[in-house]
Amino acid sequence: MQAEKRKFQPFVRLDEEVSELACVKLGVTNHFLGKQGDDASLAMNALQEYDWLVKARFEYEQLRIKAPFLHRNQDGWDLYFLFVGLFPHADDMQFYCDTVWVLEGLNIRIKDIYMIHLNKNYRRGKELDPHELFIVSTSFYNDKNNPTVDIKEAIYDNLHDLQYLLQQMESCTFETVGEPIRKPQCMTRQKCLYYDDCFPHEKQLPDNSILTLIASRFKRQMYEEGRLYLRDADPERIEGSSQQFAQIQADRNGGQYVDYNALANWLGYIHYPITCIDFEWERFAIPPYEGMHPYDVLPFEYSLHIMHEDGRIEHEVYLNIHDNRKDMAEHLIHSIPKEGTVLAYNAEGAEKIRIQELADMYPEYAEDLLHINARMEDLQLPFSTGVIYDTRMKGQWSLKTIMAMMDDPGYHDLDIQQGMDAVFEWRNLDKNVDTEDVEKSIADLKAYCGMDT
Repeated sequence: MQAEKRKFQPFVRLDEEVSELACVKLGVTNHFLGKQGDDASLAMNALQEYDWLVKARFEYEQLRIKAPFLHRNQDGWDLYFLFVGLFPHADDMQFYCDTVWVLEGLNIRIKDIYMIHLNKNYRRGKELDPHELFIVSTSFYNDKNNPTVDIKEAIYDNLHDLQYLLQQMESCTFETVGEPIRKPQCMTRQKCLYYDDCFPHEKQLPDNSILTLIASRFKRQMYEEGRLYLRDADPERIEGSSQQFAQIQADRNGGQYVDYNALANWLGYIHYPITCIDFEWERFAIPPYEGMHPYDVLPFEYSLHIMHEDGRIEHEVYLNIHDNRKDMAEHLIHSIPKEGTVLAYNAEGAEKIRIQELADMYPEYAEDLLHINARMEDLQLPFSTGVIYDTRMKGQWSLKTIMAMMDDPGYHDLDIQQGMDAVFEWRNLDKNVDTEDVEKSIADLKAYCGMDT
């Protein structure tokens, strides 16, 4: 039976009221506090009465903004943007410019502009320290997370009069919206959340469509020329990666491709007993427990399937509620055989990192934990490198994609079918939210994590 659709929950857990913590950092005492739905006149009146305004709502030319923090500075105001992340980049420049444009339109003089953001190097002690938790910066950061351009200079360099745009928005109706236009930004870094809404027909493409060609600059051009399938790819317009070769060969071979020599070489590193491992974890923006940093993760569950050479299979699922990382580390060391290969899907991006974090947290267990990591192989590797390809993968190699090709019903028969659903279920248990059946929630979590191994 499929689980009921849940209400929206953020991927990153944020239990604290960040603005209140930031107030401590900034030394905010007597202040005006805005609320959702406030009439804009309230904030304008507050400018006359208070030295600090927090979450104040302003409106100019029907454009409404929320100023996170305004602080009186002689004949003007200092503006503080709150960034609940580690390194604020200039990605949200339009948002920052809109805020300044509205304030200046209301004749609110902006003197200095700051960004208050989380401190990557802060490690929580027994109590949370807001003064160390935040950094107040005058610079945006670059892709290497180094401070670069001055925030105020960057905003004013990009500031434009929004009158024309607002007029166009006012006259715009749904009837006048044109057809969606595909741009490189639609797929930059990762696929836009609304891509399938704009181009729903692409969800119905055949498995061997040339549009599934991985990292191809010219795939759409070839598609529009009538080269509809992977096997039709123009050799002069492909990048020649191993993944692309595997895709094209799979289509020519009836749907599957295997590089047997490369696969045999990889299998040569796999030795019994074979331990398959998978973790589930929660990520916290504000560290809730001692020893954690901002945006650290808290592993709460793991599943092990141990395959012996004689065919025996052992299964164990470990699940804790709240923080019990030390106990988890002890169980891992006790449960995983001292020899043989440890397998995980996307090991380099997940399981190895979780175990390394436990080793850093508990030096007394570091040697045993790092010995597990030293024996770990990434089960994703044969798929991500093009050693194995099935056109049903459609250019993807997530575990869910691979499992969907199996005859086994897999996740479809589970009440929890996605990783974030597991996180949300555990989140309710951790918060002591009343559930109809706590034991069922625990059983569902164990069943889901077990399926991943």
